[in-house]
Amino acid sequence: MTLKKALTYPTISKSNQIDNYHGTKIADPYRALEDPDTEETQAWIEAQNQVTFSYLNAIPAREKIKQRLTKLWDYEKYGTPFKEGENYFYFKNDGLQNQSVLYTLPTLDSEPRVLLDPNQLSEDGTVALSGISISENGQLLAYGLSSSGSDWQEWKVRDITTSEDLKDHLQWIKFSGASWTHDHQGFFYSRYDEPNEKPKLEGSSQEEQFSKTDVNYYQKLYYHKLGTSQSEDILVYHRPDQKEWGFGGSVTEDGKYLIISVWLGTDSKNLVFYKDITNADSEVIELINEFEADYSFIDNDDSVFYFRTDLNAPTGKVIAIDIKNPQPENWQEIIPQAVETLESVGILNHQFVADYLQDAHSQVKIFDLKGNFVREVELPGIGSANGFAGKRHDTETFYSFTSFTKPGTIYRYDMQTGKSEIFRQPQVDFNPDEYETKQVFYESKDGTKIPMFITYKKGIKLDGNNPTYLYGYGGFNISLTPNFSVSMLIWLEMGGVYAVPNLRGGGEYGEEWHQGGMKEKKQNVFDDFIAAAEWLITNNYTQPAKLAIAGGSNGGLLVAACMTQRPDLFGAALPAVGVMDMLRFHKFTIGWAWVPEYGSAENAEEFAILSAYSPLHNLQPGTAYPATLITTADHDDRVVPAHSFKFAAALQENHGGDAPVLIRIETKAGHGAGKPTAKIIEEAADKWGFVVKVLGVN
Repeated sequence: MTLKKALTYPTISKSNQIDNYHGTKIADPYRALEDPDTEETQAWIEAQNQVTFSYLNAIPAREKIKQRLTKLWDYEKYGTPFKEGENYFYFKNDGLQNQSVLYTLPTLDSEPRVLLDPNQLSEDGTVALSGISISENGQLLAYGLSSSGSDWQEWKVRDITTSEDLKDHLQWIKFSGASWTHDHQGFFYSRYDEPNEKPKLEGSSQEEQFSKTDVNYYQKLYYHKLGTSQSEDILVYHRPDQKEWGFGGSVTEDGKYLIISVWLGTDSKNLVFYKDITNADSEVIELINEFEADYSFIDNDDSVFYFRTDLNAPTGKVIAIDIKNPQPENWQEIIPQAVETLESVGILNHQFVADYLQDAHSQVKIFDLKGNFVREVELPGIGSANGFAGKRHDTETFYSFTSFTKPGTIYRYDMQTGKSEIFRQPQVDFNPDEYETKQVFYESKDGTKIPMFITYKKGIKLDGNNPTYLYGYGGFNISLTPNFSVSMLIWLEMGGVYAVPNLRGGGEYGEEWHQGGMKEKKQNVFDDFIAAAEWLITNNYTQPAKLAIAGGSNGGLLVAACMTQRPDLFGAALPAVGVMDMLRFHKFTIGWAWVPEYGSAENAEEFAILSAYSPLHNLQPGTAYPATLITTADHDDRVVPAHSFKFAAALQENHGGDAPVLIRIETKAGHGAGKPTAKIIEEAADKWGFVVKVLGVN
């Protein structure tokens, strides 16, 4: 393999590491890259970034793209308002602020007041607000902070009237919110034990006090009373016999019960326990104690609990369980399963507000509490609606509506009249009337019909020469619905086509669709994505040399698997924060939680499935792979950067063509959440600059 490359790539010493999986020996020469803190790894990271940024900064179009991106990004962005007590709250970003600011106001037409501005917490915007919970009287704010994109959170409490922080400070929190008791004296939250692998260093953040790759087990549910130290928090529930169980505690709207949702990794099936918190001596009661289906608590009428579930209903239904007679034969079906997928349900104006997906776009229906249909909410078109939060007695609510070419517009909805009115409408330097989106359905390898959204400039010529950006995910029951992206406007303005298929493994058509792309059926997801590319080529939208594929996290796995299976089909590949080593993913941080989705190499049958598509293990020496820009971040403790590091090193070694193979390693950033605007724009400019160059976009 001497065919080399227009670029000279940094190397790192290879090990002789051989692992034995059920009698099959697998080499892992880049095992050293799993430790991000060694001098050798740090030197490799620095050298790779030098090569990458030298290449990207030399692209003539990059600076022009960045300037246009910055101009497009500079518009006011509003979050959906919500109400607690007598106050309204909402997030707003003036345009280019690194983090959105939380405001409060007593009435919708009064002057808003800054309640919390995360931009004041760090000079570079890398401290982000990762969660909030406001007490039922609207007087106290519990809020979580994340540094440099880490999943680890620290929680504090702020007096809403004075905007002053109380002394409360909680640490070692991950994958948790906070839920206040109605006496406003404290809240429930979940945390892990403090890691003790490393001694505490004065002035260091919590995520710097232990290895970034440590596995997270034994989450515990606590109650924190205001004014006390975390060491005094009351342990509400834990399971020393179940290291993988996690707990989410939420107080019911009537303040009487604590609902405990028990999760097991990323499996959509969960357990439901509850505790009467009006009685100090009450026990935790196991209401649903088998992982048989998804149960999402909606609300309760005293002892009657309402749930959205997919039990014997893959697209979802609403049931009622009276905890006085909790046997399954006494459960009542309130809203039956429909053809559309029931995503979520709330209660407003003493009515159910049900959020459905119809062929991957939003449909919202209102039912009374007996399950009788009242009306469908008239949405502005085909797109995504989010919001409809509030209390059961509220007669008003708010929702945002967006599509691929229309930014999120905020609407106020009157629950009594069924009328929507615009509350906030953003002004972007972009004319959506010049573009169109259509939805097509194509056949995958096994004949399954797959929907795909395609967005492009009106008047496009189907001559096979259009640069096309194919984006996918396909996993973890996550649905890809129409979504406005400032970054994507650049691509559309340059004449690019943007295609988003709804692959199996997602949640667009319910649990059966999800299961059709997981574990032993994971290859279906890759087949669906490859079939989308082939459809775009066959229908003269594009050609392989003009086709880029992209995705992040599980979508990064998707891109890497498809480029190793069909390197001839794509001109560029952009796998972001991807899961690349399918044999060892479960050994780092929260990776074990993905075993219900992927399987585990510890199991002989699942090892055979995983090794057949694991991107790291399916690179072939001398193969000409597409131009590749791998992106990851040094503080990603969700999908640890070792995945991208090892894949990049192996790809650069095996690549037999002269297309560039680069890895861009962001510093002081994580899996994506909370990333400051400045870093987002820089990364987007690099991404589009790369695509423009390697696809030859004029």
